[in-house]
Amino acid sequence: MSRIAIIGSGSWGTALALSLARRGDHTIALWSHSSAAGAYLPGFSIPEQVTSFTDLASAVEGVHVVITAVPSQYLRSICHTMAPFLRPGQILVSATKGIEDQTLLRMTQVIEEEAGVPAAALSGPSFAQEVAAGYPTAVTVAFPENTVAGKLQEELSAPGLRIYTNEDVIGVELGGALKNVIAIAAGIASGLELGHNSIAAIITRGVAEITRLAVACGGKRETLAGLSGLGDLVLTCTGPLSRNRSVGVELGRGHKLPAILANLHGKVAEGVRTTSAALGLARAHQVEMPITEQMAEILERGRAPQDAIRELMARPGRDE
Repeated sequence: MSRIAIIGSGSWGTALALSLARRGDHTIALWSHSSAAGAYLPGFSIPEQVTSFTDLASAVEGVHVVITAVPSQYLRSICHTMAPFLRPGQILVSATKGIEDQTLLRMTQVIEEEAGVPAAALSGPSFAQEVAAGYPTAVTVAFPENTVAGKLQEELSAPGLRIYTNEDVIGVELGGALKNVIAIAAGIASGLELGHNSIAAIITRGVAEITRLAVACGGKRETLAGLSGLGDLVLTCTGPLSRNRSVGVELGRGHKLPAILANLHGKVAEGVRTTSAALGLARAHQVEMPITEQMAEILERGRAPQDAIRELMARPGRDE
C-alpha cells in the first residue's frame, strides 16, 4: 500500500483521487486551500480511502508520491510553502498544465526551483469528469529516469486509467500546456460557425506550432504525436467538456472575456493565461506561432475574432 498526496482539490485533483481510490490499495491525502474538497466536481462522493486536508504539512507527511494539481498561477507559492515539509525519497509529480508568467518556466521547473528536486509530468487527453467516472483513459507520465517513470506507472495506474511512460518531460509538458491555446482558437471557429474544415485546419496547424516550439526547447518531435501532444489537442479542441474550447466558443459568439471567465465560477481555463507566456517562449527561441499570436490579439487586446481568423487565412502561402 502506498500513501499519495494530491495537492489541489479542483476537478482534476479530485478526479485523480477518485481514480486512485478505486485501486483499493492506496491511501490518499487530498489537500485543499479551503474545506470544500470536491466542490468543483459535483455528483461524486469522496470515498473513505481519501482524507481531506487543509494543512500542507499534514497532507504530505509520510507519503510516497506528491502530485500537484493546482492552477499554474498558484503553483510556485504553494510549492514554496510545502517545500520545508517534504522528505527525501518522495517523488513529486506535476499534473498542472501551463507555463509560468514572467519566468516562462514549465511547471516541473517551477517545482524544482522551489522544492529542490526534479519532478515528473503527468499529462494526456483526460477530462476530469470522465476520469472521476472511471471511463477508459490513457495518459503519460514523463521523467528522465526510467526507474522513476516505471515506479510512477505502477503507482498511478488504476481501473480505467492506463499510464504510459516517457523520458521527454519537455515535450510532454509543452504539449499539455500549448494545446489549451489552440483549443481556444478551435472554439472560436466553432462559435463563428465556420464549419468542421476550419477546426481540422486549426488542429493540424496547431500541432505544427506546438511541435516547433517543443523541439526548439529540447523536446522530441515524436512526443507531440502521442497522448500528451496530438491526443490531448484533439480532445481539448473538440470535446464539449473542454473549458478552453468553451471560452473560444463564447468569444466567437461575441461575448467579452471578463464575462466568460466569470461564468466559469472559479474554474480555470489555463489557455487564457498560457497564451502570453507561450508567445514569450516562442520569441525567446525565434519560433513562429501564428495561431497563438492571433489568440493573444483577441485575449489581450480585444481584437474581433473574425478579423483574427481572416488574417490567419490571408497569410502568404507556404510549403507544409
